[in-house]
Amino acid sequence: MLEVASATDPGMVRSNNEDSIASDASRGLAVLADGMGGYNAGEVASGIATTVITTEMQQLLDQNPPYAIDESTGKAVAEKLLRNQVSRANTSIYQAAQSQPQYAGMGTTLVVALYYDNKVAVAHVGDSRLYRFRDDQLEQITRDHSLLQEQIDSGLLTKEQAKLSANKNLVTRALGIDPTVETEIHEYETKVGDIYLLCSDGLCDMVSDEDIGMALQTLGANLKLCVHQLVQMANDNGGRDNVSVILIRVLREFPAPRGVLSKVLGWLR
Repeated sequence: MLEVASATDPGMVRSNNEDSIASDASRGLAVLADGMGGYNAGEVASGIATTVITTEMQQLLDQNPPYAIDESTGKAVAEKLLRNQVSRANTSIYQAAQSQPQYAGMGTTLVVALYYDNKVAVAHVGDSRLYRFRDDQLEQITRDHSLLQEQIDSGLLTKEQAKLSANKNLVTRALGIDPTVETEIHEYETKVGDIYLLCSDGLCDMVSDEDIGMALQTLGANLKLCVHQLVQMANDNGGRDNVSVILIRVLREFPAPRGVLSKVLGWLR
């Protein structure tokens, strides 16, 4: 139901890569994390986030269909699974930072996409983003948890002024900084032909939304080529940060099984 292509690169300035990415097309899961912290702590934090979420989600999705309704909330189980696993990743990073001095203060931003029943549930913390490219139009779906976004929302800065701000990398939420984390989760209908872009700020700080949209429009037929082109564009524009990109195309509809078919699949589980 999905085609996935991804790439991660240290960029042109930094020697190590603190981003971490993972995907499982068969289960409709993609995870991207952008770590922060001294020494190698950032890559430790992002690595913990992607490992915890993908490993445990793979097991949970085999046992709990994401489209099933959670009786306690009336919403799809997907939201509960995402919230719980992001929380577990936060706890793992926080405990590692507390117990090992070299990891003190480490954290990571995060964006996760989970596809089911012709929908995508998106969970994010910080300023790693998810965009949707539909009908030749690029739209940012997530809203950054950052000081810059708060300044835009409050009217202190325009979007044009924000592009020149020195505060681009000051996030207001991240995994691993506090014992608990507030995860923002939303659900969206998908359409066949949609392309979803998960990225670290190493892409969107270096490449304008207009240029990202143009790359998807011209190269979107070949996701692997498009992924590498986006990374190259970020590096050509200075590559001041690690850059990571995951592209996901919806190839066909994937409705949840219902009625007799659902029962048969349930027996086969």
